[in-house]
Amino acid sequence: MRAVPARHARDTLFSDTPTRSAMACIDRPCARNAAISATLRAWWRSVGRPAYPAASRLLICADSGGSNGSRLRLWKVELAALAAETGVAITVCHLPPGTSKWNKIEHRMFAHISMNWRGRPLETHEAVVQLIGATTTREGLRIHAELDEHAYPKGIKITDRQMAALPLTKHDFHPDWNYTLEPQMPTL
Repeated sequence: MRAVPARHARDTLFSDTPTRSAMACIDRPCARNAAISATLRAWWRSVGRPAYPAASRLLICADSGGSNGSRLRLWKVELAALAAETGVAITVCHLPPGTSKWNKIEHRMFAHISMNWRGRPLETHEAVVQLIGATTTREGLRIHAELDEHAYPKGIKITDRQMAALPLTKHDFHPDWNYTLEPQMPTL
């Protein structure tokens, strides 16, 4: 692994309470929607599918801002592709805007990550990955961390027609924040 300046590092975190596992992916500035779905895909392959082999649905509780925001088209397109690839319906429930500080993952993981790396310089991506990966909790949570070195395209535009073709069902309660993507390829 080569040393890379970490000043622009971004992390994506997934937590699975029943298995007491979490996955953190550190990446460089890129098309974050694709990076987030790649991290979710890696989690599903390494943790999700083995732990839940009969699962037909996956629930994602997501912030409303950033690259997984409720209004972002590429996020939904990437999740639709993941649903089709895995054969699992993906339901997304976004936290209301401005409430991410109450996201349980923030308290469950970030506090422990911060305590683990306090006082240490975060000069490279590798240092960030090593410090996050060494984080554990008294309750047995272990965090797997890795550096995502893939180059993702930027500036991808999703048309109205592409959005209309998604196998997306909005829920009755706050349909902009809560929706399900069925495991089928979009029809254009």
